[in-house]
Amino acid sequence: MLKLRLKRCGRKQRAVYRIVAIDVRSRREGKDLQKVGFYDPIKNQTYLNVPAILYFLERGAQLTGTVQDLLKKAWDFKELRPNQSQFNSN
Repeated sequence: MLKLRLKRCGRKQRAVYRIVAIDVRSRREGKDLQKVGFYDPIKNQTYLNVPAILYFLERGAQLTGTVQDLLKKAWDFKELRPNQSQFNSN
């Protein structure tokens, strides 16, 4: 099974994260299938490759909670998938 989750990068006390498609059995820094985004919590910047994210979601990839929150905040992604059942977890 695939998940879209964060992969830690950067140096000590200055973490940045890549949003990657990865097998659920892999470690956090393990081999990923594809990089689909980037998140910098210090500068509060997010980059999303929306076509790649949609590709993996259509093939059954699951989102982790943090990645789901990042996608909710991204204006473009809400516009593309307003009725996605994974985002309606109230």
